[in-house]
Amino acid sequence: MRPTPLRPGPGQESVWDYPRPPRVEPTGSQIEIRLGGQVVARTTAALRVLETSHPPTYYLPVSAFAEGVLRPAAGSSYCEWKGDASYLDVVTAARTAARAGWTYPRPSPGFEVLVGHVAVMPGAMDACTVDGEVVVPQEGGFYGGWITSRVVGPFKGGAGSRGW
Repeated sequence: MRPTPLRPGPGQESVWDYPRPPRVEPTGSQIEIRLGGQVVARTTAALRVLETSHPPTYYLPVSAFAEGVLRPAAGSSYCEWKGDASYLDVVTAARTAARAGWTYPRPSPGFEVLVGHVAVMPGAMDACTVDGEVVVPQEGGFYGGWITSRVVGPFKGGAGSRGW
């Protein structure tokens, strides 16, 4: 059962206006990721994946990550839209976030722009920011959406949202 979308205010967008299948778009926002007390990634050249009912997932170029912080991890998963994902540990001297990053080395047609980009679970990091605003992780522990004041839901991922 589809929930009632919240009405976006000025400068906001509703995740219920995002498409299905998802759209990938560039963003010039300043994205920063911190783990273990250090900045592990920073860029103004990220991509946003926008899918109905999901907050945006940010994919950063591999070059935006500090040297040595990404380590291949075991396992994979499949997205009906993007294809097979490979996992990465995000590692600093102080902390390791196991399988907290993922990438699409050979994405499905239409998502080739994701090659060479990495997304992270914001809940596994010390903080992720978009233009200085600390994001709230998407509920549920499976999806990697970044919730900011710029997006309104309700958002898929929490209890009762499985069939959205």
